[in-house]
Amino acid sequence: MSSGLLEAGLSPEALGFHRALASLQEELEAIDYYHQRMDATADEPLKAILIHNRNDEMEHAAMLLEWLRRNRPEFDVQLRKFLFTSGELTALAKGLEPPPAPGNGLGLGRLT
Repeated sequence: MSSGLLEAGLSPEALGFHRALASLQEELEAIDYYHQRMDATADEPLKAILIHNRNDEMEHAAMLLEWLRRNRPEFDVQLRKFLFTSGELTALAKGLEPPPAPGNGLGLGRLT
């Protein structure tokens, strides 16, 4: 099914969600491509460019994740549960470890 067919008839909210998810998928794929190429090359100047490009794609992916967090409460709940934690991820998923305590800081998570 083409993206145009999928988008037909979606609400503006659902369409934005779809576009963000599709874009995130594309950014993650680009990160993987750049990382593989960086790993495979012995040419150091080329490697530096590929690392730079990979990291730019990481920035784009992070921006999309933040948009999803701000616009989908379900993403906000899950990202707050797992990001910037030090506990075992599967234990956090099962609720066996306490979630990070809300702080009075900037919402960046634990820095230690």
